[in-house]
Amino acid sequence: MIEKILNGNFYNPSKGKLKIEEVIQEMLDYIIERPEKSYEITIGCDSSSSQEPNFPLAIVILRFGEGGRFFLKRISYKGRKFYNWKTRILEEVFLSCQMASYLRENFEKKIKDSKIKNLHYQLRYIHADVGENGKTKDMIKEVIGLIIGNGFEAKIKPESFAASNVADRFS
Repeated sequence: MIEKILNGNFYNPSKGKLKIEEVIQEMLDYIIERPEKSYEITIGCDSSSSQEPNFPLAIVILRFGEGGRFFLKRISYKGRKFYNWKTRILEEVFLSCQMASYLRENFEKKIKDSKIKNLHYQLRYIHADVGENGKTKDMIKEVIGLIIGNGFEAKIKPESFAASNVADRFS
């Protein structure tokens, strides 16, 4: 399944189409521009409501107090149908967990290989498009459990901007 994420291009409004290796390099370059600052890398996903939905997967890197950048990958499954919204929500979280795990391993390796010291960043949150209001409230425990089970911390609406704002704009 990770191949679905890694094959093809991500999109960044400033840089255009980028391979995953280029996304990682752009993230590192962004941190190196202001290494004294603190950064948070967050992953979130949304989906369209059709039976064959698109899943826009967002990687967001924030420079605290100074904005951030995002990279987006639209994932689709030709011929695979999602007949209810619950399976779409679980797929969103699953894709986010896969991306976050891949980044945790490969971004940290890139930093180690660069031999740059004392960078202040964290990759610990996955944003899920569920919240206390609306039909997704019954899935909160399940979604948070899935995220925690993959070694990350969960943020839900209204704090889940990577899923509910960034990815949502591209679903």
